[in-house]
Amino acid sequence: MKKTFRYAGMFVLVTGTIVIACSKDINDRTANLPPLEPASTDIDAGTWKPVLLASPDEIQVPAPIPTNVPDYVAQINEIKATQADLSDEEKGIVKYWSAGGILRWNEILRELVAKHNLPPYQNEDGTYPAPSATNPLAYPQFPFANPPYAARAYAYVSAAQYDALVAAWHYKKLYNRKAPYNVDSSLKVLINRSELPSYPSEDAVIAGAAAEMMKLLFPGDQDYIQKKAEEHRRSRIISGANVRSDLEAGEALGKAVAQRFVARARTDRAGVAGGNPAMWKKLEDDCIARGETPWYSLEVPKRPPMLPAFGVVKPFLFDSLTTIALRPGPPPPVASQKMKDETKEIYDYVKNPTREQIRIVHYWADGVGTYTPPGHWDAIAAEDFIKKNFSEVRWARNMALLNMSLMDAAIVCWDTKMFYFNPRPTQLDPAIKTTTGIPNFPAYISGHSTFSGAAATILGYIIPDRASAYTAMAAEASLSRMYGGIHYRSDCEIGIETGNKVGNYAIERAKTDGAD
Repeated sequence: MKKTFRYAGMFVLVTGTIVIACSKDINDRTANLPPLEPASTDIDAGTWKPVLLASPDEIQVPAPIPTNVPDYVAQINEIKATQADLSDEEKGIVKYWSAGGILRWNEILRELVAKHNLPPYQNEDGTYPAPSATNPLAYPQFPFANPPYAARAYAYVSAAQYDALVAAWHYKKLYNRKAPYNVDSSLKVLINRSELPSYPSEDAVIAGAAAEMMKLLFPGDQDYIQKKAEEHRRSRIISGANVRSDLEAGEALGKAVAQRFVARARTDRAGVAGGNPAMWKKLEDDCIARGETPWYSLEVPKRPPMLPAFGVVKPFLFDSLTTIALRPGPPPPVASQKMKDETKEIYDYVKNPTREQIRIVHYWADGVGTYTPPGHWDAIAAEDFIKKNFSEVRWARNMALLNMSLMDAAIVCWDTKMFYFNPRPTQLDPAIKTTTGIPNFPAYISGHSTFSGAAATILGYIIPDRASAYTAMAAEASLSRMYGGIHYRSDCEIGIETGNKVGNYAIERAKTDGAD
């Protein structure tokens, strides 16, 4: 017999196999990029303000050996031997990674988020199993990379890479060791030449920091992550960009910086974000005590709300008291005329949707099996950053600002959702049939809107000539949730406003980090 179940974000028809939404093909649009050629080396980036490091020289990097000693010559000869008979595969590795390390690791992270963005199937007794970081390969696999988890993952990886590169730039300028192709002109060079010092290797720093963080966040994928890190470092030998000691110093620095972020992640309270049955009941009881109708799961069987305690996770851009201060006022009372009007508005949208509205709903859906709304904004940013020819350290800084704002937007949004525990339109009017899945958490405020408001605000600061385009994208993303039948107008409008406020904290950081 066929049974229909709701997974958080979509309906699934079970007939022996589970059908999930397809992940976007992340690399299609960036497969044939030319090698990165920064408009500026940002040689003074070693003075920029890190996120966690107290100073760029907090982690010591020893002085490199001179370029005229036998050991260095042997490392040059290693490059020559590697380049003697390159295969098409090796040339492909160089082509892939030379487009930019920050870009490629963000794409890899998005792929992992999409792979793990799959809610657990229910147990026979109607309860739901929870992923366990201590046994990540058991069902359900750890993690369930839902939007809050994904936002946190993007933030930690980006911020760790940024701090590691600020430290790397400090030592590059301090030691000023030339790139191997500027030492030995007989080397083949398969990337764009640069006057940027090569020690420590920025690519090895990026790979070391990313791999260390991602092994924590996706422990069941450690072999894959390690393979990608090794491939990244190998591409620099093949291309003639780095000698082995450049890479070893860079990898050690990246890993050491990442450990600062790993320590923070272990104590940022995300581990208790799933809550427990007593908490889930209290959220409902508190809503009833305020005289309101509480949200309840429309899944069969009922699923607990997604990460109900994510609102207490430690933010990057402000403190936890600010999370509470940013919580907006309440939604319209369920019994009010305003709520009735807003519910009717959503019914009208889903009753007779236009083709354009349906397109917008699906473009911004970002549900099960995708890299989530934060990852969608990462993809938007990446395409624009490519056109700007940023250096790796500026790429990292900008991605860190974006992703810290997205993580903190998730924290404020989930704090608000669970505080008010407001029902969705389909709960108040069962005649509303959504054109996308129904997320398994309360309505107010809209997550898409909050994410989008934060992203558009900080991206508009980073690339001012695109500010109006980002604002328009955020408005469309927000409206998509009304067109889809899963949010009221209040959810979306207040979500955008709240996201804008979070994004402004990222702007304030950007104004004082020394990069502008």
